[in-house]
Amino acid sequence: MTKKTSIRMSGLGGQGVVTAAHILGSAATRDGLVSTVTPFFGAEKRLAPAESYVRVSPSRIYERGEILFPNVIMIFHPHVISLGKCYTMPFFAGLQPSGLMLVNGDSAPELSQDEREALKRLDAKLYYFPATKLALEVGGTDLATNIAMLGGLLAITHIVSWQGITDALAERFGGGKFVASATTAALDDALKSKYEKVSQLLEQNMAVMQAVGPTIKEFTF
Repeated sequence: MTKKTSIRMSGLGGQGVVTAAHILGSAATRDGLVSTVTPFFGAEKRLAPAESYVRVSPSRIYERGEILFPNVIMIFHPHVISLGKCYTMPFFAGLQPSGLMLVNGDSAPELSQDEREALKRLDAKLYYFPATKLALEVGGTDLATNIAMLGGLLAITHIVSWQGITDALAERFGGGKFVASATTAALDDALKSKYEKVSQLLEQNMAVMQAVGPTIKEFTF
């Protein structure tokens, strides 16, 4: 990695946006990079808007907090776009020129002509794939949607290594002590309850990530 990358993750409460950010930041650190992770949410309830901001860099990071001008935007639920369930409108506000967007959806997102033209002027690229469907089919639970989203991010950016993300997953679910909130801890426990052993959780979640690549499609503006 040769330059700093800023990532804004937008989703709904219960989708593991905060957990995904922590895993990504931990993987970056394990790869010898520098990272900062900032969760942002209002009421801690299911389906309420939730965001996380992750900065990854090969050198020291001086910025903290909200990311206003991301290089990458990850949309964990189609309602972020279709119903405006996010803290930033439009959903791609602030996207840097030649920025990337990754959307969880079974089909291409519905964009207005104005949105298409704005993104085309930015020379942006938008990718989409059925993250929740893959989480259910391969991982056995929709709680693995955030893991599928991380797999999609690695497929289009290679921002961290597979070894780094594997080790970060093992740290998070194999006895790590990170807790952003009581709700996040409860979601971690809910995910663990879906598997008989932690080793099975890690194996199936890595399988989810590895299944993502062939399903990613690029949106044509």
